[in-house]
Amino acid sequence: MALVRNLLLASAGVVVLGAAVIAVRTATYAPPAASKLSDVALAPAPVIDINAAAQHLGEAVRFQTVSHQDKADNDGTQWDALQAWLVTTYPNAHRVMTREVVAGHALIYTWPGSDASLPPIIMMAHQDVVPVSEGTEGDWTHPPFAGEIADGAVWGRGSVDDKGALIGLFEAVDALAAQGFAPRRTILLVSGHDEEAGGSGALAVAGVLKARGVKALLTLDEGSVIVKDNPVTGGPAVLIGIAEKGYATLEVTAKGAGGHSSMPPPETAVGTLAHAIVAITGKPFALKFTGPGAQMLEALAPAAAWPVRMAVANQWLFSGFLAKQMAATPTGAAMLHTTIAPTMLEGSPKENVLPASALARINYRIAPSDTSADVMAHTRAALGKIDVALAWNRPPREPSPVSSTSSEGWKYVAATAAAVAAKGSPLAPSLVVAGTDSRSMSEVSADVYRFQPIELTMVETKMIHGTNEHMTLENLQRTIVYYAQLLASAAK
Repeated sequence: MALVRNLLLASAGVVVLGAAVIAVRTATYAPPAASKLSDVALAPAPVIDINAAAQHLGEAVRFQTVSHQDKADNDGTQWDALQAWLVTTYPNAHRVMTREVVAGHALIYTWPGSDASLPPIIMMAHQDVVPVSEGTEGDWTHPPFAGEIADGAVWGRGSVDDKGALIGLFEAVDALAAQGFAPRRTILLVSGHDEEAGGSGALAVAGVLKARGVKALLTLDEGSVIVKDNPVTGGPAVLIGIAEKGYATLEVTAKGAGGHSSMPPPETAVGTLAHAIVAITGKPFALKFTGPGAQMLEALAPAAAWPVRMAVANQWLFSGFLAKQMAATPTGAAMLHTTIAPTMLEGSPKENVLPASALARINYRIAPSDTSADVMAHTRAALGKIDVALAWNRPPREPSPVSSTSSEGWKYVAATAAAVAAKGSPLAPSLVVAGTDSRSMSEVSADVYRFQPIELTMVETKMIHGTNEHMTLENLQRTIVYYAQLLASAAK
């Protein structure tokens, strides 16, 4: 009996000790490697004429620089017109910057700095937009390419993605040039023309810059935003993308006996393909509480509810719980593993014909912890003995490198973001689960960041590539001020 009593007392002591450790770690938790952004001296923002800027954004929306799936459907004259309009609309910016056209319509603007020893800054925004889904035009409050200003916003396709950023950059540079700002550090403004269709323009620009030996302090492009109702904190949170996932599409092909559908064999090509898809999707990649997705939650934890802080502060015990909780939504899950999404199917050209070949395209967004080789190996293992052929439909794009959260470039980007966000908003690194042109700049930039300084609710983010896309004047003002302050501070 004494032995049992002693074991129970010892067990209770362990529980009490464990609880005490958890409580202390929770109470004293601080995000790892947090930078002291208060040390960054920010230049004052120039005076902005928001009404003129809104008019300019509305005009930019009217240029239908639509990147279609088939490039033959693109109207190149729209890009020509937009670029000519930029020249006439922003005379001060074009007075201080030189302009180059690469790969047809991609742009490189250079504002030379007075100190060639300083690494330059690369600022990015693309010119093209996605199409408006056929049949949805009537669902728009204002016509999608009218660029109307109403209800405190500029409405239309591209007003957010990404002409809002493009116009914000030109407004900022034009204002700085007008007030006589002279950068010590060279500023490169890069604008790809086909980000929505693969980003060949940005890739060509990167090749030009690499040949010139450019190694920038930082690159800044679109990606993350200020989420007004962040689910972790319940309030606004500034999210800055420090990496983006890779991209690959796998073609899965099943062969079978063709012929008349009235006399099918026991297994058809379509049936084999169906088994293959079920097997592939039935073996998802493991969730890993690591990388930029985990860094985001670690940085936001001090502003989160106590259970979240406790779990983040004690990952030795709760890492599995954290991964499970983040994976409760598709967005959260996408930040913790490589995703698998069957998107396209091809089979028989007629309902009563057995196809000799059936094909599926499966899109993978590759997490920073994986590679395309890992994806292929994982898929083959999932298939087992199912007899299908696997091939990439084009060379995969690997995940981007993960940028620093303590470098000089990070401090400028983050400190300026904190300055334009609501006071006290927590700031965190993040993983961009989609793709941006900035992935091409990894070899010519020490760090690449993905952040658009606009405030959106989770619901409002759905308008990007969707219906009723619009940029509020408040967000447009914030965008211009952010870019102007960042450039004036980092390039002074």
